[in-house]
Amino acid sequence: MQYVAFLRGMNLGNRRIKNPELCACFTQIGFTAVQAFLASGNVVFESPDDAATVMRRLEAGLAEQLGYAVPSVIRTAAEVNAIAAQTAFAEKVDAQRGKPQVIFIKQAPTPEEAHQIEALSTNADWLEVDGAVIHWWPEGGLSDNSFNMKALEAITGTTTVRTRNTVNRLAKKFL
Repeated sequence: MQYVAFLRGMNLGNRRIKNPELCACFTQIGFTAVQAFLASGNVVFESPDDAATVMRRLEAGLAEQLGYAVPSVIRTAAEVNAIAAQTAFAEKVDAQRGKPQVIFIKQAPTPEEAHQIEALSTNADWLEVDGAVIHWWPEGGLSDNSFNMKALEAITGTTTVRTRNTVNRLAKKFL
């Protein structure tokens, strides 16, 4: 089965790894057909294992090889294609806003958690829960955004964020 790993915190601060080295780590863990996209921890690969097993192997293997924990979220190729096909905020088109983002979470929130997440939405930060992803459209750029990601992670646990364009380009190129 084809999967996509979205790794958190890659190539930030002192954690620097080039895509060929990252692909080699995945191969050493036992995954096949490994390809990295951009330098931000997006890796397409294959494994015959189910998603839960892949996640355990991936996080344990990366921690062992890199010497630090690498929080990760995985999705099947079909799930990534479905995310790329989404039209979140279609009724709110606004050319003045920042870039639409996709926040990946490990599992879909409960209905109560989804309500709590959507309650974090403001005029500056639009949020829309869709299964195990949250579509986020910030008012401006991420570097000047004041959205409280810690409040979100208190509800969801570990997250990792990609631009909608990155997800779309990855799906088009690899899946």
